[in-house]
Amino acid sequence: MANQLSEEQQAELKEAFSLFDRDGDGTITIKELQVVMRSIGQNPNEEEIREMIREVDSVNTEEVDYNGFMELMAKKMKEGEMNEELVEAFKTFDKNNKGYYNVEELKEVMLQYGEKLNDDEVKLMFDETDIDHDGRITFEDFVLMMMAK
Repeated sequence: MANQLSEEQQAELKEAFSLFDRDGDGTITIKELQVVMRSIGQNPNEEEIREMIREVDSVNTEEVDYNGFMELMAKKMKEGEMNEELVEAFKTFDKNNKGYYNVEELKEVMLQYGEKLNDDEVKLMFDETDIDHDGRITFEDFVLMMMAK
């Protein structure tokens, strides 16, 4: 997955890893990884960091080496891109930036994209996504629906 990063991204991450590998042993600790993550705009808590390290630390040292670090960062950056794509997709429905859309807005967008659905079909689609049944699909509802697919 690290090979999916641009040369510039790889160079930046190599520099970040070197900065935080203070003792030069080729690994960084949980605390150091947390600082690195904050430096690139992520804000995971300590338990989330531990879970990330477990994904690449086969010997359970609670440290991550350079290759594991690159794998983790590539994954996090990919997740960030995916989040941006979800936000853009949500904006297609939430045209007025209210933070939600309703059944009428869903129907309007579906018509714009050539989907000729009757009112019952639109309502069914809406109801399947409106998790808390408040007549609004929030970004959270939208993400949950997209992740379920």
